[in-house]
Amino acid sequence: MNKQRRPGSFRETTPGRPKAKAQTKATANGRSKEQRDHRETGTEEKSPECAGAKCTAKRGGRKQQSKKEKDPHGCESEDKPLEEPALKRGNINRQSKKQSPETSKVKYEENGASVINNANNADENDRQDGRKKLDRESKCKPRQSANSKADEKTAPRRSGKKKIGPLNIDKDESPERPERSEEKSRAKPRRQHESDIKAAVCALSPGRRKKSAGHNATTVHEPLGKLLRATLDKLKIKKIEQSIASSCVNDIMDTVIGYLKRNTTWCEEIERLRTGSYYENVKICEPDEFDVMLTIPVERVDIQEFDEAGAFYSIALKRHPKRHPLDKFLNEDKTIQASEMLGEFRDAVKKAVEKLPYQIDMQRKKPKCPAVTLEVKMEGNKKTISVDFVLGLKVHRASWPDFTKDGFKIENWLGKKERAKMKQQPFYLVPKYEGKGNAEHDGVVAKDAWRISFSHVEKEILNKHGHSKTCCENVKQKCCRKECLKLLKYLLQQLKEDDKSNKMSSFCSYHAKTTLLHACATRGTDDKWEYSQLADCYLQLLEDFAKHLRNRLLPNFFIPTHNLLHQVSQSSCDYLANEIEFQCNNNFPIFRK
Repeated sequence: MNKQRRPGSFRETTPGRPKAKAQTKATANGRSKEQRDHRETGTEEKSPECAGAKCTAKRGGRKQQSKKEKDPHGCESEDKPLEEPALKRGNINRQSKKQSPETSKVKYEENGASVINNANNADENDRQDGRKKLDRESKCKPRQSANSKADEKTAPRRSGKKKIGPLNIDKDESPERPERSEEKSRAKPRRQHESDIKAAVCALSPGRRKKSAGHNATTVHEPLGKLLRATLDKLKIKKIEQSIASSCVNDIMDTVIGYLKRNTTWCEEIERLRTGSYYENVKICEPDEFDVMLTIPVERVDIQEFDEAGAFYSIALKRHPKRHPLDKFLNEDKTIQASEMLGEFRDAVKKAVEKLPYQIDMQRKKPKCPAVTLEVKMEGNKKTISVDFVLGLKVHRASWPDFTKDGFKIENWLGKKERAKMKQQPFYLVPKYEGKGNAEHDGVVAKDAWRISFSHVEKEILNKHGHSKTCCENVKQKCCRKECLKLLKYLLQQLKEDDKSNKMSSFCSYHAKTTLLHACATRGTDDKWEYSQLADCYLQLLEDFAKHLRNRLLPNFFIPTHNLLHQVSQSSCDYLANEIEFQCNNNFPIFRK
């Protein structure tokens, strides 16, 4: 018996289906328009969870992060252009100082954890709403063919893109359903949460933080580094000028030494010792100054301290089996008269250069100066070069004087073996004194005192200068020690030229060299002096020099008890320290002339 079907059990006929599709399209159009209005006006009411998630996203979002001056890593944003700082005075502003790693790590972990937790809560709410919605639709949704099931999306995709609802919307379904409203309100914050999660993961990565910090330091110092490298290029000596000057100096040197050996009995064994900035490869601008020490070897001498600092001595000859060439310069107590010896040496040099084919002028003797200075005018380039002949005594002893025990600290720089090897070398004494020349100490007047010199060791140190012993021998291991010294010497030279108060007259390049030697001994490894970190190394060296000036204390590198600034006034030290800090804080306007 055939049973009749009830009218309500029949599926909707074919003519009705286009109407359903049309109504579905109209409903979808209305929904998309409402979504656009909701995004533009933002008047739709949001749930408390959504509002909290969005606030969290705004605090950590990349869009707001790019408007700040600094990113979560503590680095300056690249979106903000570098501005020329205003001229200011004060302590040296070293731009490489950064936030402590411990504080930064705690801050990053707290921010990252809050962003991730909020993002996870938002994603969990979305999944619960999606499951409820699918359960409701599965109860009232009509059966579909295999083709229609293949065309529709079975589940919402988890991505930052705009969410699209199911294609088979029921014709009786209202576009104003609360579930739809909540889903639309969460769609926009989800994109921000996902981007914040990525940012938090990057922030918590130690490698990423280290890379970002290094990039920031390089970026901050890049303008200063370019200026310093350009200044160094300007300080380079032209090879043609160097060749002409060195040829002239060698000619004069050979003539003077030959004359002294032939015509001065006590100079028969005289030796030359090339010292000074030119032979240390730290000469700047022009090859216009040369220092040559002419030394007399002495043995069996008695050395007594002339002052409490340990830098000046009185020298007495001990008994000799035969007459010594220096006996003519001895006092009754066998001490050598440095002033008489220097005077005869000066007269001999003057006679030696009379017949040379150069225009040479001998400078007047300067008080307390052990050098005989010749000014030579070059014919080719019309420039003047200065040649200093310094008289010295070469002393061979088993050890250096006792005042040097606590000095010459190069163990962490060049090593203990290198220090022991250098201390086996002889030391030198030059006729130089401090104070008034007629002042006496234990029967010896100051003008007959001798100052100890380690210029040969200084030259050897600066030529080696590397902890690895191969520093600057190839391109990969170039350091900036000598470059920093050249820049400091040039800064002193420029400040002297601009000084109208005569407060810079007490300073010389030896103060700069001593500051560098102390800095190298303190920061001995080569990674502290990489050429890529020229700006930071130079700022650190200037900070060291300014500290010495403020304290008015710059110990001799070999004799710590000898303060090189003890005869410089505090006002002059403060003046130079202020000028150095001004140049550092304003990116060295004196180098831009």
